[in-house]
Amino acid sequence: MTIREARRLLAARLRVSGCDTPVLDARLLVEAVAGGGVAEDDATLGEQAASELDSYASRRLSGEPVWRILGEREFWGLTFKLSPATLEPRPDTETLVEAALDALRQRRGDALSILDLGTGTGCLLIAILSEFRQAKGLGIDLSGEACQVAAANALANGVGDRAAFREGDWVKGLDGRFDLIVSNPPYIPGDEIPGLEVGVRAYDPLLALDGGIDGLDPYRHFARQLTPFLAPGGIVIFEIGAGQEPDVSALMRAEGFRYHGARKDLGGHERALIFSR
Repeated sequence: MTIREARRLLAARLRVSGCDTPVLDARLLVEAVAGGGVAEDDATLGEQAASELDSYASRRLSGEPVWRILGEREFWGLTFKLSPATLEPRPDTETLVEAALDALRQRRGDALSILDLGTGTGCLLIAILSEFRQAKGLGIDLSGEACQVAAANALANGVGDRAAFREGDWVKGLDGRFDLIVSNPPYIPGDEIPGLEVGVRAYDPLLALDGGIDGLDPYRHFARQLTPFLAPGGIVIFEIGAGQEPDVSALMRAEGFRYHGARKDLGGHERALIFSR
């Protein structure tokens, strides 16, 4: 079987199963087993590669996301390794990086201090550090495994000397003040999680999804606890879920934060909320 035939057959199987992106997924999986897409379309897929592709296909057909199968995903032009303890970095979250660049554009060359709460793969902190070359940052996550993955991602993306990661419960036991605090916290109401698509509910870590009864528990905590950790002139940027802007902005304003509005993602949804003191 040639590489072209393998792509066509796998795409057909994925299409029948209801996959939203059968052609793309087939291409990515075939390229992975064929050596990163360097082989010609008419080249024959070797026996070992064909066996590996069959295993990948079974996993994808069972609902496992293609990036989970490949073990990494791109974010902000950088590559991030994944683990069961981390969310997949998603394009919508790049909106927070854009918001940070805009909010701190006059301080691009400053030695800023950045805090990333619920760091996961470290994608937010690492992407921001890649743009703010004099900045240093700390990522905190409840999962020790996630912190290990994030540290490896920081090294792989050239910011390992400016990024530290710590296992912890939000800001508990934290010292210092930060010029930028970012977070993509769990914000899905707990009773909605069983209804999510299988690629999310079965493969994303529950710790990174469940935001409590109404999805707002992390924001309540942030509103009460972040003030001592924000440096003068500092900015706070959160990711939110659909329809959460009024509630989250109200929680923060009630605790003395100034709301600077929302930045929309590519789908037109309010995704990143920006605050200061």
